[in-house]
Amino acid sequence: MKIDSDIAIIGGGLNGSALALALAQQGLSVCVIDALPRPTRADHDFDGRAYALAMASVRLLRALGVWAGIEDRTQPMLEIKVSDGRAGMGPLMPFSLHFDHAELEEGPMGHMCEDRVLRPALLDAMDAHDGVTTISEDAVTAQEVDGTGATLTLASGRTVRTRLIVGSDGRTSGTAQRAGITRTGWGYGQTALVCAVEHELPHHGIAHQFFMPPGPLAILPLPGNVSSIVWSERDATAATFAALDDEDFLTVLRPRFGDFLGDIRLKGMRYSYPLGLSLAKSLIAPRVALVGDAAHGMHPIAGQGLNAGLRDIAALTQVLGEARARGEDIADLGVLERYQRWRRFDIAALAATTDLSNRLFSNDNPVLRKLRGIGMGAVQAAAPLRRALMREAAGLTGDLPDLMR
Repeated sequence: MKIDSDIAIIGGGLNGSALALALAQQGLSVCVIDALPRPTRADHDFDGRAYALAMASVRLLRALGVWAGIEDRTQPMLEIKVSDGRAGMGPLMPFSLHFDHAELEEGPMGHMCEDRVLRPALLDAMDAHDGVTTISEDAVTAQEVDGTGATLTLASGRTVRTRLIVGSDGRTSGTAQRAGITRTGWGYGQTALVCAVEHELPHHGIAHQFFMPPGPLAILPLPGNVSSIVWSERDATAATFAALDDEDFLTVLRPRFGDFLGDIRLKGMRYSYPLGLSLAKSLIAPRVALVGDAAHGMHPIAGQGLNAGLRDIAALTQVLGEARARGEDIADLGVLERYQRWRRFDIAALAATTDLSNRLFSNDNPVLRKLRGIGMGAVQAAAPLRRALMREAAGLTGDLPDLMR
């Protein structure tokens, strides 16, 4: 059967569009299938969604030719302050930790970037590449794999023939389900309340992670006097807070946020989503690979969700590019195994770290509180260990793919 594209990517969000662009730049033909209309995906209105891009992710975007067009609309994270406390009481000293980008030779640990900036930039770059075909407002209803390729059937009745299917379609990935890939994981009994706030005083590029018994509160700097909020609360409490009107919501947020940035007011929309760990038991199946949330979903405690997905993309692009250069079938199971071996340990380590950190900090146990204080104090006093953690957060450790070097 005639091959329509070398690779079909199901899901045209951030990971899907970045992967399509990376693969097309390797000389592979790519078809991206997304159920949403193109204008919806490229909405430029401020809605409060933002991402912490680690330095390694910034390198990837620079290699793809995207970063130069958005850098001046991002906010460098110059410092990160981590503290432990209770709502309305502030940090309980000496339970604090301070990371300063001046300790890294490479520069800022990362940048905060709004969704409305990053998403359209990736879509525009993808659309401008001759190697990428996009199908919008259509969904995959079936996938069949044979010895020479795979056939996708869409809701419209159209079929797409490809060598390799890549699932970039989220934690409930239909791609994974149709390939027989199951998941493992659990919920945390927590819900994330996400929004953006304007404040009177400048944030000076400082990100704050404040650990409270119900869950962490992250205050992340955006351009101007604006910060992104990722606030974890117990499910029942979060449901109550999410149902409040904006003024009442601010009333419960203010004692947790504090007054170090002056008065605050909401900017953009508010979101909430349940928190849990969800890992695909395999990243691959015959002529199928998974990336991003389709492969792994973790607690946002370290802000590494998108960064982990972009690492998947960089690794998969390199594996497929090298296989193509050697004349191999890019969808051969042996080729895909190389991708899985490369990413498995990193994903497992990150999942374990986020899971353990949330369990250790999201409680009011006096023994654990004391241990947390001792641990943070020890890291703060040990410059080599502190720098090692900063490099880890910046995505500069481990076996980095070429696109992130």
